[in-house]
Amino acid sequence: MRRLALAVALLCALVAAGPASAATRAPKLAKIRCVPVAAASCKAGVAVRVGKQVQLSGTRLRLGMRVTFRWPKGAIATKLHRGAAGWVARVPPGVRPGSVAVTTRDAAGRRSNLVKITVLPEPKPVTAPARVDGTLPAAFRGDGMWIWQLEKSDGGDVDAIAARAAAAHVGTVYVKAGDGTTAWDQFSPLLVGALHQRGLKACAWQFVYGSAPAGEAAIGAAAAQAGADCLVIDAESQYEGRYAAAQTYMTALRAAVGASYPVGLTSFPYVDYHPGLPYSVFLAPAGGAQVNMPQAYWKDIGGSVDTISAHTLAHNRIYGTPIAPLGQTYDNPSATDLRRFRQIWAAYGAQGLSWWSWQATDQAHWNVLDEPAPAPSVEPDPGWPALGKGAKGDEVIWLQEHLTATYPAVTVTGKYDAATIAAVQAVQTANGIAVSGTTDSSTWQAALKLPFTPVDWTATAAKATAARATAARAHRSELQRVDSTQR
Repeated sequence: MRRLALAVALLCALVAAGPASAATRAPKLAKIRCVPVAAASCKAGVAVRVGKQVQLSGTRLRLGMRVTFRWPKGAIATKLHRGAAGWVARVPPGVRPGSVAVTTRDAAGRRSNLVKITVLPEPKPVTAPARVDGTLPAAFRGDGMWIWQLEKSDGGDVDAIAARAAAAHVGTVYVKAGDGTTAWDQFSPLLVGALHQRGLKACAWQFVYGSAPAGEAAIGAAAAQAGADCLVIDAESQYEGRYAAAQTYMTALRAAVGASYPVGLTSFPYVDYHPGLPYSVFLAPAGGAQVNMPQAYWKDIGGSVDTISAHTLAHNRIYGTPIAPLGQTYDNPSATDLRRFRQIWAAYGAQGLSWWSWQATDQAHWNVLDEPAPAPSVEPDPGWPALGKGAKGDEVIWLQEHLTATYPAVTVTGKYDAATIAAVQAVQTANGIAVSGTTDSSTWQAALKLPFTPVDWTATAAKATAARATAARAHRSELQRVDSTQR
């Protein structure tokens, strides 16, 4: 009996463990198909362009699961969604054309087997999308280097700085001039004059927080008045969600320095990873920065120069502002990576780039910058953001600001709602583009030609504040009424 009981107990344990054991197994891909399956390009296999969906089938697939598109020099991931065609994923911008391996990964990090597809190139290679429809102001052209702490950058010796800059073909020095509402005295008319005498352009940069935007604008304006050839706004996570503050800052800054004074924005390179950051305000056509300087730090992000650069261009190009990216010389990047960064952005048409930072650059890396610029390569077009139902954030706001004048049913909400889908379909119909309701390269370029209608975020914030105050007063009145009736 004891042996039978033990056997029964063991059998029960195995049966109970079966499903749990299965649940710990990695996801498995059976096949990948085009959406729609009958697409002409897929007659001989799965062959799709960036921005198009593919259907995944297999076992242990879950909503939101990571789907990675991998090629020899890089990889970009997106999320698994449930659509009319079943489990689907959209080929993200930046995936390099050619043979691409697709895998899924669950929340525990278990990776599936790979299935290969072909990603087709855009009809034409990149010509000059980094320049978009304008040219860089003179202060931003060529190579630059950023200084955070002057005393730690060749000891603050201007002669040494000028000599090193000349050897490395650096024409612009970006020196920190402020942090929030605090000016840094290392940036001064004396420094600007000394750099100018040695043939260098002297630009100021300030880190901003958004809690006191008018005061921050005053610090930026003071740097301009000290003789800075340009000003760069460094707006990062502290500014996420602060649209009214960004508008207040830019309005105050432009009032102080004028509409034509050269201003740049530096921030996160992956717009889609920071949907709450008001790029659309800082880079607005009227009164915004004239240069977009995304911090394309490939080692920080975790990827190859090719991957990070392609993703950065794909998501920043929509703002129509010339791009002059930041690369990294800190954290010991390889010489190959520094050369490749220069090469790929030259191919993308960038008229300027810069490096972070002076004090973190050792002699070996300065030596690489001393080399002549490599010849530009021919790069495939990385695509445009593929926005569709459920998308939200600043990219959607930017699209809606271009749609609403022509399609008044569109309200700028930052959510890709039914009115936005209908407007995008109308744009596609009017321009002979396949109607999908999802943005692709042709749709973006058609939509961006429409009149731009900026949102007055300060008025919106004021209305919201007034509404909250009215609601609070009504609540207090109701409490007083209830209290008086209970006495």
